[in-house]
Amino acid sequence: MYQSKAKYPFLKVLEDNWKDVRDEYLAVATNPNMHAWPENKIYDGGWDTYGLYGFGVKRKKNCERCPKTTKLVEQIPGLSMAGFSRLAPGTHIKPHVGYGKWAQYVLRCHLGLIVNDGCEMRVGTETRKWEEGKVTLFCDATEHEVWNRGATARVVLLFDFRNPECRWRILNPQITEEMEHYIRDHWGELSFTEKAGFIAWRAANCLRKRRTYVDEHKKMKESVVNARG
Repeated sequence: MYQSKAKYPFLKVLEDNWKDVRDEYLAVATNPNMHAWPENKIYDGGWDTYGLYGFGVKRKKNCERCPKTTKLVEQIPGLSMAGFSRLAPGTHIKPHVGYGKWAQYVLRCHLGLIVNDGCEMRVGTETRKWEEGKVTLFCDATEHEVWNRGATARVVLLFDFRNPECRWRILNPQITEEMEHYIRDHWGELSFTEKAGFIAWRAANCLRKRRTYVDEHKKMKESVVNARG
């Protein structure tokens, strides 16, 4: 569901400086580190991102290219994710929710940088348009979908911060196989901190993934037995 940004006055500094953020996006818009979102099953069209913070870890080289934006987002209490998100004309992000053990404990923000009248986002039962220079705040654990029916790209600064009501929760995202494959494929580009974080995440989630595999195998076996009558 959409949230009231009035509860979080620190978001106003982003709105007050949104043109600086937009200018830094334009400076990196053709950078090779701006890449297609790897989970391509959830969207049709073109969805590109440029990360500044990923799962609480700073992308140092990318941040160095965007010093003003980095300084602004680092003022956000509990910042855990930040980056530019660009949707090509005609793109549809299908109904989805964020990662379990993450989405329900953070709040997601979009700062509108480049929008058109054909851009909309549905969160729950409510659909809204973005506004340039304005923040849209919502719960990523609520089903949502996005459209760009316009003739130009839609660009926002996307970032997550800890929901103050869940500040003591452990953020342990249940990331998808596509995202895991992307991390492995780009292993050589990751910093030591990013590699260490992923290894720690894999170790912490090994048992959970094993249980999921066993449960799925059990369901498959039961389906075969039932089909045979």
